[in-house]
Amino acid sequence: MSAVPAPFTLYVDAQFTSPYALSVFVTLREKGIPFDLRTVDLDQGAHHESGFAGMSITRRVPTLVHGDFMLSESSAIDEYLETIAPDVPVYPTDVRDRARARQVQAWVRSDLGVLREERSTQVIFYGPSDQPLSDAGYAAASKLIAIAQSLLPDGRMSLFDKWCIADIDLAVMLNRLVYNDDVVPPALAEYARRQFLHPAVKEWAAMTRPPRECDLVDGQAA
Repeated sequence: MSAVPAPFTLYVDAQFTSPYALSVFVTLREKGIPFDLRTVDLDQGAHHESGFAGMSITRRVPTLVHGDFMLSESSAIDEYLETIAPDVPVYPTDVRDRARARQVQAWVRSDLGVLREERSTQVIFYGPSDQPLSDAGYAAASKLIAIAQSLLPDGRMSLFDKWCIADIDLAVMLNRLVYNDDVVPPALAEYARRQFLHPAVKEWAAMTRPPRECDLVDGQAA
């Protein structure tokens, strides 16, 4: 367990579909850091209300509160937690591998926008979409698969010699396709499946979710 004292509070979306909130949730659990979990209803625009907006600079989930320090943006939170609680690392120790892990995290958050829209994480946590991928969506899926194969040659089941948090982030992107029965090479589908066997991911998947009809983009839930 981390020696960093509580209190920690993690704010996540009320639907428990944000892949970015999941990333931080897994990091906290992996490091054994105790924290309170609170939800923000993005469907109702609660992230724009004064209480949350005054606390979260970017008005997005996840937001971590550690004492009097408040931080949003998931990769920034993951790196903060790695710095203050290094005993159980979630990033590679090799400097180049760590840089590559951060590259993967940055990429899945900033690229493939059409895929994130057409295959939001709702397909993972609520059920598949009945809409086929558009041409642009198919192109994004093909790019994802090609890059994932280059990162995971010869059927390997982790990005590096040991698991890291970037594995979860990449697996979420792949599972947008896997859970929707879109075509994914078997080795990548197995990689994504294994990452979701992580105890913290299983805990997240078991959260009680309210009924929801719309996809979310604003507030980082897509």
